[in-house]
Amino acid sequence: MEYEDRVRIATPEGVDVELTLAGIGSRFIAAILDLMLQGAVLLAAAVLLGVTSGGGSALATALFSIVAFLIFFGYDVLFEVRSRGRTLGKRWTGLRVVQTGGRPITFIPSCVRNVMRLVDILPAFYAIGMLSIFVTARNQRLGDLAAGTLVVRDRPGGMRASRASGELALAQARADGWDVSSVSAQDIGTVRQFLTRRGDLAGGPREELAGELERRLRPLVAGAPEGLDAEEFLERLSAAKAERS
Repeated sequence: MEYEDRVRIATPEGVDVELTLAGIGSRFIAAILDLMLQGAVLLAAAVLLGVTSGGGSALATALFSIVAFLIFFGYDVLFEVRSRGRTLGKRWTGLRVVQTGGRPITFIPSCVRNVMRLVDILPAFYAIGMLSIFVTARNQRLGDLAAGTLVVRDRPGGMRASRASGELALAQARADGWDVSSVSAQDIGTVRQFLTRRGDLAGGPREELAGELERRLRPLVAGAPEGLDAEEFLERLSAAKAERS
């Protein structure tokens, strides 16, 4: 029997979504993969600067120290912020860092959780961090607790890729004849928030939230054809409202 730690989060849209927490094993594998990449880049930098085997000038050594800091600290922050919570190791193991409310991680929380690695790695081999993951209800190391973040399983297989913003005109054309006058500004704001954030939701919660929004709003829209899936309905609804506003 498969056992998974799950956490239920109430979204601003009023729909609960369930996320699967990453376990210590998958997090450890992701960390090893990231360390291997960082080590390879660091070795290349050492060779280029000529500081291998204790050689190199004082300037080269100083530059190497700066590069090492940027690699081991900046790598995680860069990928977590720019790649929606996924370093390369996390991407390969299907993990993602999110804020405790389910939103994508931002710069400051990422900096906090990665600075706290200096404590989590003590006294050796991430002993404090692993102990914290074992004893906390949401599998959080100290860095996660300080930053307000979670590491969750990312399951892209149950979701479609988000459509490019350049397809807005096509969505508007397909929504011709829709009467969306009964849809309030608050409702359309909720729809657009979902469309913006859907790429950060796993397949099950994403489908559940899209379906709930469609069931609530479809009776308010005249002229919408049957047979549209929930997300396509929401896209066309947003486009139709934008065209008429």
